[in-house]
Amino acid sequence: MENSSTPSTRLASLDVFRGMAIASMILVNNPGSWDYVYPPLDHAEWHGCTPTDLVFPFFLFIVGVAMPFSFAKYTPENRPTATVYQRILRRGLILFALGLFLALFSLTLDWLIKGIPPNFSTLRIMGVLQRISLAYVFAAIAVLNLSRRWLWILAAVVLIGYWLAMQFIPVPGFGAGNLTPEGNLGGYIDRIILGKHIYRSGSFDPEGLFSTLPAVVTVFLGYFTGDWLRTQPIKSCTSINLVIFGLIALVIGLLWGFLFPINKQLWTSSYVLFTAGWALLTLALCYELIEVRHFRRWGLPLEVMGLNAIFLFVASGIFTRILLKTKIGSSTTYTWIYEHLFRPWAGAFNGSLIFAIVMVLFWWTILYGMYRRHWFFKI
Repeated sequence: MENSSTPSTRLASLDVFRGMAIASMILVNNPGSWDYVYPPLDHAEWHGCTPTDLVFPFFLFIVGVAMPFSFAKYTPENRPTATVYQRILRRGLILFALGLFLALFSLTLDWLIKGIPPNFSTLRIMGVLQRISLAYVFAAIAVLNLSRRWLWILAAVVLIGYWLAMQFIPVPGFGAGNLTPEGNLGGYIDRIILGKHIYRSGSFDPEGLFSTLPAVVTVFLGYFTGDWLRTQPIKSCTSINLVIFGLIALVIGLLWGFLFPINKQLWTSSYVLFTAGWALLTLALCYELIEVRHFRRWGLPLEVMGLNAIFLFVASGIFTRILLKTKIGSSTTYTWIYEHLFRPWAGAFNGSLIFAIVMVLFWWTILYGMYRRHWFFKI
């Protein structure tokens, strides 16, 4: 039975979608051994896109979809106050600080366990939460101050401008159009601004500053989707339109990929559109099943995780780092658990996968207890 009303404040399907993303993140980030990972559960080595490469852009897309619902009361006649912008900046700073905390936590563990003093000269500044923070703040300020027309123009300018910059601005020693980890323009800019404070103190940071610009567009595309959904009837025709938009984005992304390869680490413009296409298709599925057909029970386990996504991200990061830094015998605790409790009976690859699944179930059990007690951590 279909409901012809329109969504107003919250989409349960969005919480389920967020739960899918965070559960997938736990799964792909915690194999028993990185030497034994099935290809779909690992990132593309450079150009290309695996299912794992969809997880991060899904998070940013979801951030954008939620914006029109949280900002619905602000209109040209009812402009946001300074307090609203302070709240946006506060949320962004907390997210950024949590990302830095995880990096500092690893250094602190080395100090406590191995006696290695922290080396802050190579502390990585950027990361997943830091990128979410910057993309959220920039996108939120933009959507509160620009009309949809100008947002579309800005999104197009950023994607095309990023493509042209990466193709035609030369990097010293590498020339123009070099898309290797060492020779791309984004890595060069990050080395100038961040110095050694990048991923593994190398030559390139996959969550660098310059490549955060097209990541903001991923949030915009989510915002356009959420803004459109707010005015649509809760019917199958809305789900079908989401599928159509998703397929269009996929095709454009694939075609653009011939000129500007789909690449997560560079967050290329083609990658933005390609992953947005998959996000729209996934949201369409959740929307049709939950909002239209009211098949809610299947989504509850995912909703449980989606409602505490930030807590799960940080807590799982702390827990995994502890397992990786502490030791049992000559092995890390993490490796010892895999080698002794999973690999002997399940084999290398299946044992690694089952280890990851157990980690998901472990965290789901904790979050379900929090859900039952109505403990929801919000920023």
